[in-house]
Amino acid sequence: MATPGHVGLAEQLGYRRAWLYDSPAVYPDVWMILGRCAGRTSRIGLGPAVLVPSLRHPMVNAAAIAALAELAPGRVAVAVGAGFTGRRALGQPPMRWSDVAGYVRVLRELLGGEESEWAGAAIQMLHTPGFGASRPLEVPLLIAATGPKGTAVAKELGDGVFSVITPHREAASFSWCALLSFGTVFGDGEDLASPRVAAALGPGAAVLYHAAYTQAGTEAIDSLPGGRAWRESVEAVPETSRHLTVHTGHLVEPNERDRGHVQDVLQLAGRISLTGSAGDVAAKLGAFASAGVTEVAYQPAGPDIPRELRAFASAAGLPAS
Repeated sequence: MATPGHVGLAEQLGYRRAWLYDSPAVYPDVWMILGRCAGRTSRIGLGPAVLVPSLRHPMVNAAAIAALAELAPGRVAVAVGAGFTGRRALGQPPMRWSDVAGYVRVLRELLGGEESEWAGAAIQMLHTPGFGASRPLEVPLLIAATGPKGTAVAKELGDGVFSVITPHREAASFSWCALLSFGTVFGDGEDLASPRVAAALGPGAAVLYHAAYTQAGTEAIDSLPGGRAWRESVEAVPETSRHLTVHTGHLVEPNERDRGHVQDVLQLAGRISLTGSAGDVAAKLGAFASAGVTEVAYQPAGPDIPRELRAFASAAGLPAS
């Protein structure tokens, strides 16, 4: 698992925060890896994006947050959402936003040192000194939301909002608006037809299929370049295990079903992501800022993550330490 080393490099390159996915069917346990990252760094912010409430009792996440906050004081932030891959890869739909809101309320109460209630029982963090950061514990909580129900939860309970690919339509109304995006910065003489670019952009391009199919349905996936052929390939798999086929390799590498079609969607992926020359990427970042985005969570991919981190840091003008 190279992630702690990549986060250490990101700190050296001037990145302000490292967000790690909470999708245990696809990636290692988020809290174990964040703990390792804390031991390899001293300044960069750390946190999960996004926690999926149904995966853990709120006390489990509260204890993990407190433990990470003790390892990396002042550096922890947490994003919470209804679940994409974290639930879809388990064959489950996203959670109801009312359930997410209830979970966030309990999590805030626990971190505040208060007594709360869960599953009909009173609960409270009883950790003595040395078993996690002391309470009340001030850890920012962002809500990953796009639609009106999630946005309402973000406004009521969050310290900000976390969105994906495109800026939240109400980004300007939040003081903290994080945006997850993928992409790759072209080297000299490169374009979308370059093998290195295709390898780095391919995982993000494939996720366009994954998201359209699971979130928007047949019409949406068929409207994508190569989408219908991709869907027909996936639907040759029995429905009971189809979700396993869809999410294998998610944002790591195109899977067996993706590989024959990802080239079709590469042009679209390049347009909507942080892909292009260093100047192109800088211009896209400027457009995000104008739309109200205050923080970009950059997802590097492909066979050379250090190269992607260095190239993006340079394009973004990060102040290396």
